[in-house]
Amino acid sequence: MSPAFEHAVLQLVGQIPPGRVSSYGVLAQLAGFPRHARHVGKLLGQLPEGHALPWYRVVSSAGSISRPGTEQADWQRVLLEQEGIEFSASGKISLFRYGWPAESYTPCGVG
Repeated sequence: MSPAFEHAVLQLVGQIPPGRVSSYGVLAQLAGFPRHARHVGKLLGQLPEGHALPWYRVVSSAGSISRPGTEQADWQRVLLEQEGIEFSASGKISLFRYGWPAESYTPCGVG
């Protein structure tokens, strides 16, 4: 990952407002690196403990939390619910309703 990629993605993550989420793919595209969603996930997974970035506001393009059933996924869900984000019965978030930036998401929730 290039420093430019890292800087752009981390800056975007910091801009996601409370009560909203973005997907790995949308962040990669907005950073100028389309088709690099996995790199966004890897970068966020390597953040040092105690950082202030709202990593938990980043979800999959399906509106689901990555690695369900893990302690980190459970914590991510708690943090999102504390911000008012609702999950469907199947554990998904409506990206149409909560996606940031809103213009990146279609009514069917595809990001």
